Amino acid sequence: MVLEAIEVGDLDSLQRRRIREAIKKYGGDQSLLALADNELDGALGLCRETKGGRRPTIAGLLLLGTEELLRANLPAFEVAFQVLNGTDVRVNEFFRKPLLETFEAVELHFEARVEEEEIDVGLFRVPVPNYDRRAFREAFVNALVHRDFSRLGAVHVKITEEGLSISSPGGFVEGVNSDNLLVADPRCRNPLLADVIKRIGLAERTGRGIDRIYEGMLRYGRGAPDYSMSNEFTVSLQLVNSAADLNFFKMVIDQEKKLGNMPIDSLIILSRLSKEGHLATGDLVPSVQKPVASVRATLHKLVEVGFLQSYGTGRGQTFGLSAGLYSKGSKKSEYIRQAKFNPFQQEQMVLNYIQKHGSIKRADVMDLCYLNQDQAYKLLSRLKKQDRIVQIGLRKGTFYELGH
Repeated sequence: MVLEAIEVGDLDSLQRRRIREAIKKYGGDQSLLALADNELDGALGLCRETKGGRRPTIAGLLLLGTEELLRANLPAFEVAFQVLNGTDVRVNEFFRKPLLETFEAVELHFEARVEEEEIDVGLFRVPVPNYDRRAFREAFVNALVHRDFSRLGAVHVKITEEGLSISSPGGFVEGVNSDNLLVADPRCRNPLLADVIKRIGLAERTGRGIDRIYEGMLRYGRGAPDYSMSNEFTVSLQLVNSAADLNFFKMVIDQEKKLGNMPIDSLIILSRLSKEGHLATGDLVPSVQKPVASVRATLHKLVEVGFLQSYGTGRGQTFGLSAGLYSKGSKKSEYIRQAKFNPFQQEQMVLNYIQKHGSIKRADVMDLCYLNQDQAYKLLSRLKKQDRIVQIGLRKGTFYELGH
């Protein structure tokens, strides 16, 4: 849509410099940098030729308009940044500046609330932030770009003791909902604006920014992004402020060094299993948002590379983190700690543990399988009678290895 009543000369020419700086900063389309102002406007679709001369599009007004022009011609455009401590409002800022200027102002407010600790991973010090910067950027940009400008109301960014929330007017676009966010084809309510933001470099060019938001939570061992508060009038995202699982994060970093970035499906599965123990394929389908066959294929790939261990067969088959994976986080016995395993599963757990670590003690069996001292003794005795393990040593020094 072209805004005939606004002339190009009414726009804020300094915002073009801001666009060029953003392209450099975020790795956008470098070919845009050499263009003259009118060529830049045309290439990005910010202005178009009409009978009355060059006039801005809505996307052009959002990026190049003055605050006064935006208030007069696009009254729905507004962004609120709030910081609350209980009922005490610490920050309550509202912005109607051009889109990139607004983004930068909110990003500065957000950055001031990012806290980091550093941990040792191999030979390197790696930062662990309370909020992932790239996930925030993707989420905030999504809210700005995909909001419904026909509805009054601000995009809200709120930080509380519980976490970070971002909400935008207008529900999900047609065909997208909280149950298929990860797999739905990218769809835009404001396609020209979305294309401009991608070319500048602010948003994921593949249209899969939602993956980055999930990755920014899950790789630190935190819970998945929560869109459950969304409805037909608002898209609402909650990022819970929880402590990072440093062992899980170290495991992700270690595996990424060997295999490259971990697919989002794998991260979702590993995250759930690290928190819930053993799960069947069907348990994981809603989280991955793909058909059973696809989830099953991912699970078997994770078994093949040694991330997971499978237990049982057929409909009773379940999956848990492998002992080798969790031993990197100094939690050998926690990799499959879950009660109510059947005797066959208990035997397999013990044998798999010995395969990974060379030996096992009765105390390890008790911790691993949630058994008392007598139950662990009987389990080990049963495996000895089957010649599947051998006892080494006596009394307190006793341990068990695989049979020959």
